Amino acid sequence: MRTSQSKFQIIAVLILTLFACSFPNVAQNPQGLPTDAPTAVILHVTATQPAATPTTIPSPTLELPTPTPVIPHSLTPSTVVAKAKVTINDVTSVDTAAENRAPYGDSYDISLFERPFAQDMTYLPDVDIVSYSLAYDDKFFYVSIELVGTNPNNPIGIDYAVELDINADGFGDYIIIGRAPHEVSWATHNVQILKDSDHDTGGLSPEKSDAPLPGNGYETVIFDGNDPNSADTDLAWMRTNAGKKATVQFAFKRTFSGENFMFGVVADAGVKSVEDYDYVDRFTEEEAGSPERGEKDYPLKELYAVDNVCRAVYGFKGTGDEPRRCVDK
Repeated sequence: MRTSQSKFQIIAVLILTLFACSFPNVAQNPQGLPTDAPTAVILHVTATQPAATPTTIPSPTLELPTPTPVIPHSLTPSTVVAKAKVTINDVTSVDTAAENRAPYGDSYDISLFERPFAQDMTYLPDVDIVSYSLAYDDKFFYVSIELVGTNPNNPIGIDYAVELDINADGFGDYIIIGRAPHEVSWATHNVQILKDSDHDTGGLSPEKSDAPLPGNGYETVIFDGNDPNSADTDLAWMRTNAGKKATVQFAFKRTFSGENFMFGVVADAGVKSVEDYDYVDRFTEEEAGSPERGEKDYPLKELYAVDNVCRAVYGFKGTGDEPRRCVDK
């Protein structure tokens, strides 16, 4: 028994001796730690976040103002217009405006309008024509329109126009139209000339209503004062408030119209569609309504805020019976 224990002790000593020899023979410091113990390496690990997907913010779209085209001009109408050679007076509604009616002068059966009223019969003095006249110099004809009102740039937006009947048959051939905003000085950028290429501005007859009749009125633009590439950028002009009897004034070249024609004027803040001229051929009288209280179709309905005048003659005598011609007094 004692021999077995001795053997066990000897084996244990041998194992411990072998275990101790497997470690390096290093000195120890007073605390019992190896002096050449390897330095601890501290790794700083930064957690890597998933890369964020960049958010694309669209750049705002800048809307640049449309540049005003520079229109080249070589000939400008005179600032001082000669005395009128032809003057035509019109019926006005200023004295009966408080009664929401026109006194007379609206003759639908001969395409004459006295309708300077909104659909609710509110009076519109800037649509009410008092008179119009013709003057000229060696280059231009000047058509002046006198209005009851003094603000052609009324916020309702008013188109003013001159109609030319070159062969005096009652059908309009050209319309020179000025659209708002209107300038005080001579300008072309708000002016157009349109032609009736298929002779339908008078419908089937030059004066009377043929409604309801389809048609395209003045359908062909032959001059656009806002187009620098127009064949003649000086062809037609417009200005406003040039004088007591020239609230609105047009100038157009004599070479354009020739020296013999009939002409009339229009103020339009209602339908404002020269492609639908003549209005009496597009609307029946019942559809159009009437500005005269005594008429069965009173008040105004689809045809409102428009005033025109009979046509005057320039350059020829004629028979006096030309369709839509003013009666000589």
